[in-house]
Amino acid sequence: MLAWLLVPAVLATVLAWAAARLVRRRARGRRGGRLAAVLVAVLAWLAVAAGGLQVWARASLDSSGIARAIVWMDADVDDRLRFPELPVPAGGTPLPLTAGSLPAGVLDEVTVPGGGTEDLAALLDRTQTTGFVVLRGNEVLLERYGAGGTRETPMTSFSVAKSVLSTLVGLAIDRGAIGGLDDPVTDHVPELLDRDPRFGAITLRHLVTMSSGLSYEEEGLPWSDDALTYYDVDLRRLALSAEVAQEPGREWLYCNYNPLLVGLVLERAVGEPVEDFAAEALWGPMGAEADASWSADSTASGFPKMESGFNAVARDWARFGLLFAREGRAGDRQVVPAAWVAEATARDTSADPAEHYQYWWWVDTEREGRFYARGNKGQYVYVDPATDVVVVRLGREEGVDDWPAVLRDVADRVG
Repeated sequence: MLAWLLVPAVLATVLAWAAARLVRRRARGRRGGRLAAVLVAVLAWLAVAAGGLQVWARASLDSSGIARAIVWMDADVDDRLRFPELPVPAGGTPLPLTAGSLPAGVLDEVTVPGGGTEDLAALLDRTQTTGFVVLRGNEVLLERYGAGGTRETPMTSFSVAKSVLSTLVGLAIDRGAIGGLDDPVTDHVPELLDRDPRFGAITLRHLVTMSSGLSYEEEGLPWSDDALTYYDVDLRRLALSAEVAQEPGREWLYCNYNPLLVGLVLERAVGEPVEDFAAEALWGPMGAEADASWSADSTASGFPKMESGFNAVARDWARFGLLFAREGRAGDRQVVPAAWVAEATARDTSADPAEHYQYWWWVDTEREGRFYARGNKGQYVYVDPATDVVVVRLGREEGVDDWPAVLRDVADRVG
């Protein structure tokens, strides 16, 4: 990496020097000639250095997360096409979904942030929504696609993947592969103690409730934690580089090192790749109709992007929500323990500091008992267990300031 950066820097310096000499010769005897030469030199250096940095970054996409951040910049829903995909096969028997109906006009308009209403179809078009599905039980009340999405298109979830990962943790605990959420993370990843003995106080519960006390800076820069945990080519290595900032359990801080560490724990505990465990324990048993995938950090590492990058069709995201609406049941099969579903989505601060967040599920504090999975760019699986209603919104951009308020209104109208 150093050689790649040194070559353009040296070249930029030489060209800047040559440009400055040329300007000084032409401006000899004129007022401001020296200043003009310096300005041209600086601009020439910056231009060549930037070009060289791009050359390095494009040549290093398979070996550097910083390079990926420089070239790919902000995350995008089509990133699933950039990252290697790890297959998560569906089972042989999809959970049946049937066509349902609503009284005329029920979902013609929805309430939007600010108190007004907007035509739902227009809202979905305006916000580049790729998939929108409303279930009431097994009935599909509304299904709409746009902005390049279709019923058959796998759609990435960004941080909705965290809700999938926490479900896998619950399944691993139920099977005895993990003792429980009060296990210290160092029981499973003991090498963390060699770096900092304070890791011994961090439990799995701290990780899944975002109260681990780990350092996390979200600055939008290629080398900041938000970019590295998304783009790094070896997320196992990156997870082991996490730094302890304060005592666990004191403060809620959204931190993507938490799911990376849990992914390490899960991989070691179940003794197989996480994507294989996801297929066998969750995706097949819940009745998915289509194969899913989990984006990986790189071909060489092959570690699922635990914090994001689970890709599935919109109907299967709705089935995942329905699984939680029905206390972990898919048809007559108990896929996820009911007790885990209740704990994972509870509005409860007895063991963690945030009432709006539990085991990588967001809690709707405006409607008792409701909760949702949430991802960047406005990916949502909104669940109301009381009425058996699930609302899925997937899209290219956020588009509105408060999607939970919109989805809450949709659930109110159809429940």
